[in-house]
Amino acid sequence: MTDICDAPPVLTHLDSQGRANMVDVSDKALTRREAQAQAWVRMRPETLQMIQSNGHPKGDVFAVARIAGIMAAKKTHELIPLCHSLLLSSIRVELTACAPDSVKIVGTCRLEGQTGVELEALTAVSVAALTLYDMCKAVDRGMVIDDIRLLSKQGGRSGHFQFEDAQ
Repeated sequence: MTDICDAPPVLTHLDSQGRANMVDVSDKALTRREAQAQAWVRMRPETLQMIQSNGHPKGDVFAVARIAGIMAAKKTHELIPLCHSLLLSSIRVELTACAPDSVKIVGTCRLEGQTGVELEALTAVSVAALTLYDMCKAVDRGMVIDDIRLLSKQGGRSGHFQFEDAQ
């Protein structure tokens, strides 16, 4: 039997004619799956200070961004055309102020299912970052959202993945 890591790469969302299709996971076993992703938002130091001191007139920026990330993870299948609708058992979005000028966002999604949750974790951090930008754009239009990536994933046939220099 060939190890999945030794098999040639295959784009699973394309059929033999190259047409887009949703992957059939009905024969896959239920396994515990988890994925963690991150995003960074870089801003002026004064903007970060305003967020940390709860001095924003719109309220608690981190709380709103966290809720937006959680809501987005639950709706990933509505945003990504060939993504399965999943019954997530856990979604965690953490925002950390990193002085002098950045916010690190880490999202973790879990479920017991037949397909992975990488897209849900990536969607959670992306929308949390966009929400943070939206709430602060009146005071800092120069914010930069970057370094959105999968940090790790566990479960399923392909096993464990860990980004080599995950922060």
